Parts: sequence; structure tokens; C-alpha cells
Amino acid sequence: MSPVKPKRRARRERKVSGSITLAEVAKMAGVAVSTASRALNNPEIVSPELLQRVQDAVSRSGYVPNLLAGGLASNRSRLVATIVPTIVGPALFSSCIQAITDTLAAGGYQAMLGVSGYVDSREDALLAAIISRRPDGIILTGIVHSPEGRRRLAAAGIPVVETWDLTPTPIDMLVGFSHEKVGAATAEYFHKRGARRPGIISANDSRALQRNRGFTETAKKLGLPEIPIHLTLPPTTIGAGRSGLRSLLEQCPDLDAVACSSDYLALGVVIEAQQRGIKVPGQLAVVGFGDLNFAADVHPTLSTVRIDGEVIGTQAARFIIDRIEGRPVLNRVVDVGFSIVTRESG
Repeated sequence: MSPVKPKRRARRERKVSGSITLAEVAKMAGVAVSTASRALNNPEIVSPELLQRVQDAVSRSGYVPNLLAGGLASNRSRLVATIVPTIVGPALFSSCIQAITDTLAAGGYQAMLGVSGYVDSREDALLAAIISRRPDGIILTGIVHSPEGRRRLAAAGIPVVETWDLTPTPIDMLVGFSHEKVGAATAEYFHKRGARRPGIISANDSRALQRNRGFTETAKKLGLPEIPIHLTLPPTTIGAGRSGLRSLLEQCPDLDAVACSSDYLALGVVIEAQQRGIKVPGQLAVVGFGDLNFAADVHPTLSTVRIDGEVIGTQAARFIIDRIEGRPVLNRVVDVGFSIVTRESG
């Protein structure tokens, strides 16, 4: 008796580890594969009844289109990479990130977030990984990038928007403000309010150092003595503000004002001053940077520099969308400016 041959598995049986295919979605919807493809990629050209059937099948099956394959064919990923240095706490960049996300989504694009830290080598590695995946655009925080990073961005042919700074030589497009002008305006603000022995507590990142330079140069023009500066590593903390004030008071016992590179540092200064019995603002004026969500609610309320992150994010996303879709970008550099918000601390 001849041996019984094992039954051959059906050719169309899907592997356990395989993903749902467009063909399976089409079968569930009772339509041709080409019809299912049109419904997903160009829904306006199919009937509402067919579109609903395909959408129902997608919902039931959990199907996710292979955007990489589609992107290779159309040269579009519909992803825009957004790089920020930190997302710790109620970060300065949160409103900007939200505005980027919302504006891109309204245009049919998605934001992909990357966190670079404050070290150039980390940004270079992140940029290399992002560029290799060919996003439709890249939004960067700041303008200080390594020569290698600038070469990669320029050679990639991908629309780039630098944000939160100003330069006459952007890589492509730019939305930001002058940090040196922020520092200069803060020095003038203190001087007009009677401060004659101001100091600075600041992170040592490039943008904060620009503000310090603007402050010290303006203070010198105003005839103020040399400005004591305490530097700390970013991201800044309340504790760093407290220790920073202790350091400044050792250098300058008659300190009467402190400019801080973040609202966290400013809050730390206020807490340390209260602990020492120093009246804010009676004996010490304090100004932060960022106008974070707690600045108007602490006691005393914080005077601070306000930057409209939502405007930065919205404009950056619009720049990217316009460039992707072939619309002309006539003004590639937008200065959103800043304002000093006067509250109780200074």
C-alpha cells in the first residue's frame, strides 16, 4: 500500500507572523485590490458606499498601510522630523511642538520628534539617522550645528527650518529671535528699575550664552560694574537656581538683581532668597526666561521674557508644507521677537 501523502498547505494561507495585506482588506470589503488602493490613497474618486466598505474592512482587520512602499513610489514619507534639545518638565518648547504637530496634521503630515540634548555629537548622530529615513522636512532647534551636520543637511535636499534663533546665513529657512537682543533688553530693564549690581545665573548652552553676551555688553555701556555670572549644565532646575544665588552672593554680597536663563532657575533664586530673608523684589529683582505655565502663579509672580512658541511652531510647519508642495517661500527668515513680562519679582 502506498504511503499517504501529507496534505499540502493552501498557498494563500497567511503566515502567523505576517501582517494584514491590502489584498485581504479588499477581500473583506468585497472589492478589487485596485479599488481598495484607490479608496485609501484617493478617497475622493470612489463612491461613498465603496469608501465606507473599505474603511470598515480596515477597521475590522487592523490594517496599516505600508507607507514606506508608497513613499518610495511617490517620493513622499509625509513625515516631518522635529528636533528639540529636551522635553523635561513643562519645557519651553512644548507649545512650539504642539503647534508644529497641529499645523502639519492639518496639511496631511505627521511630526516625528527627536531629542538631541545639548551636545553637538548627539545631534549629529540623530541627524544622520533621520536623514537616512528621508523625511519630507526637518525642523531644528537653534542654529549652532557642527560643520558635519550642516554639510549633511545641505546635501540631503530636504527642506530645513531652523528655529529659536536668528542668523543671516540659515541652512534653508528660519523662524526665531535674537538672543543677544533679549540679553540687552533685560540689562536695560534692570537699569531703568534702579538695579546697579545685577548678576546672571545661566545654563551654558549656546543660546543662553548669547543672551549673557548681550546682557554684559549692554551693562558695560550703561556704566555698570563687571557682571558676576554663575553657569550650570542644561536642562536647568530649581535647585540650580538656589545654588546659583548662593554662588553669586559669595562673589557679590550687594547683588540687587538676577537675570536667569530659565524660569526654573528664577524660581530657585526666589526660594533661596526667601530662605535667606532677602526680599524679592524689595532687595533683589529677579527675571526669568520662557514664561512657563507656573510663572504667573507662584509667589511672588515671576517677571520673565516671553517667547511665542506657538507662532514659531506654526510658521515653521507652514514653511515645510509650502516647500514640499512647491509653493514659493519669499521670506525665508522670520523674526518673531520677544517681550519682557513685568510681574512682582522684578
